[in-house]
Amino acid sequence: MNTLTSLLTESGDGRLGVLMSALAGIAAALAVALAMTVYFRLSYRSWRDVVRHGLAALAALALFAFAAYDMRHAALAYLGLNPSKPAVEFEIRMPRETLTAVSDSQIELHTDRNQTLTLVDGVRELGDGRSVLRGVVALNHRTADRVLVVNLPGKGTFEFRLRLPAEPHRSEQFGPWHLADRIASPATGSGAPQDAYTIRYRVL
Repeated sequence: MNTLTSLLTESGDGRLGVLMSALAGIAAALAVALAMTVYFRLSYRSWRDVVRHGLAALAALALFAFAAYDMRHAALAYLGLNPSKPAVEFEIRMPRETLTAVSDSQIELHTDRNQTLTLVDGVRELGDGRSVLRGVVALNHRTADRVLVVNLPGKGTFEFRLRLPAEPHRSEQFGPWHLADRIASPATGSGAPQDAYTIRYRVL
């Protein structure tokens, strides 16, 4: 199992989360039932009793509501219907010689709100003199200003703008290949050929 699969499909942990949320929901339901039973079976109730048991009932109801919400959220996340953080899986196509120093490369997602390191998942040879660099990065903020910055020591810096809305929808297939938006090469400056560097991606 590769790094990307282990990062995004932790089914065992998902089942454990659903189980723990279910147990919390059962405990909260029992607490509510116990509080209601004690309250309504009291034969004598002073105003202090009413206030005390009323607060206890409200606390039990709040616990029950929180447990129900937590259980629903965990169940939807386990089913893949409501992930807490979407992510982008990307493939960057470059000349093979550009990726000779991939182990020293640094890839970051720059937005108007933060910068996030990506997880590099490996390199795939295409057999035509080109290679594909694969990776994944979480989308931590709602913004349409996202730029993937690839820094390869001695080769240059490559910027790819992600053409995604602030709240993107998940996609099963990769989108079309896009040219690099900016290339800064130590040898050629900003005039390096852009048609040799392309990216495609999908939202997980």
